[in-house]
Parts: sequence; C-alpha cells; structure tokens
Amino acid sequence: MGHKVNPKIFRIGNICTWHSRWYARKKDLPVLLKEDHDIRSFLKGALKDAAVDRIDIERSANAVNILIATAKPGLIIGRAGTGIEDIKDKIKKMFFPRRKVTFNLNVIEVTRPALSASIVADQIAADLEKRMPFRRTMKMTAERVEKAGAKGVKITVSGRLNGAEIARTETLSRGSVPLHNLRADIDFARSTANTISGTIGVKVWIYRGEIFDKARREKERERAAKSVEAAKEEVSPGTKS
Repeated sequence: MGHKVNPKIFRIGNICTWHSRWYARKKDLPVLLKEDHDIRSFLKGALKDAAVDRIDIERSANAVNILIATAKPGLIIGRAGTGIEDIKDKIKKMFFPRRKVTFNLNVIEVTRPALSASIVADQIAADLEKRMPFRRTMKMTAERVEKAGAKGVKITVSGRLNGAEIARTETLSRGSVPLHNLRADIDFARSTANTISGTIGVKVWIYRGEIFDKARREKERERAAKSVEAAKEEVSPGTKS
C-alpha cells in the first residue's frame, strides 16, 4: 500500500523550511493557524493573475510580517504603491480590525518562475479554464520547465478532461523525479481548474537538483532570512506601515 506525503513537508528540517514562522501558546495556536490559512486564501484569490509562488508569514508579540514571492511584483505594487496599499487596507479590515499590531506587507521577485511548481500549476489551471487541450498544455509546460534548467518534471491532471463524460487521470513525466531522496530539491504544488464540465485537479512536481552538504543548506536558510530582513528594511511607498 502506498503512503503518499507532500514532498515539501517530507523534507522540512532537511532542505526545506516552514512558510509560517512563529510560536504561540496552546490556546492561541488554532486561532493563529486558521488566520494564516485565511490570509493565504484571500491573497491567492486577490492576486490570482500575479503568479504568486509562496506567501511567508512571520509573527512576533505585536507584529505580523507577510512576504509575497511573485513573478510579477509590479502587478501587485501598482503605480506609486497604490496596489499594495489597497491590499494592506483590506487585510487590516478583514483580519486585524481591533488588534493593535504592526503590520508589514513586502513583495519580492521570483527570478525563475518556470522552476516554481506553484506558478506552473496555476498556469496549467488557467489554460484548462480557457478550454485548451490538456495534452498540448502539459507538453508545452514540461518543455518550458526543462528549458529553464529543471532536471525532471511530472504533471498530473485529473477530472473530466476535454469535457469527457467519464473522469480520468493523465500523467506526463520528463527526466527524473526522485521522491524518496531527501537531498533532492523537489518543488510540489496543487491547483484546481474550474471548467464548465467540472473541476480538474492539477499536480506538479519539479526536480531542481540535489543539495548535498550541510553548508549549502545553511546558506539557503540564511539567504531566505536575509531576503526577509531586506524586505523589512526597505523603505518605499506601500511597504511599511
């Protein structure tokens, strides 16, 4: 019997880290966890066309820092920071209406979006919603990911493909995707395409190479921490409150 586990969760503590970084008491944990989920759901819906890779949330005693990694930062920030200010105001009204917290919203750019499983999965879902043939979409996406430098990619779509009466699952795999290797840097994401025939599930695995030494893993963590600190210290319209 196969036991399926999310490849990113499987590697947490080894080569991956958490997207929510905070500590809370037992009675506060469910509330804050649900709040993180609701914030991510809201941002995913509001920034559907902005090619969002991930949303990191950091909390301290009286501060909440949200970091959005996207392939289209200009679309989020807007002209003179008006776009990000609108998003900040909506988040404050929805999630922090009566709480006195210092709220920061920062945006960083994803330099290689073709190697982001989340962005690729959302693109496939968008193409399926536009009634593009699923085989052509999967093939073109796999070729684009390989050209970006990935060592392997696997794409699975499931549902009423091309409007068929009977739902089925189709998978396209290129290169190698070693899911059992903890050193393997595998990015995984899921998305949903809402078509007129029903919903179609999309799963994407992207193998970006191996991370061997502990020093490199530490550098990756330090780089992630520095990117968050740099985003906090950046003083520009719409990035500080």
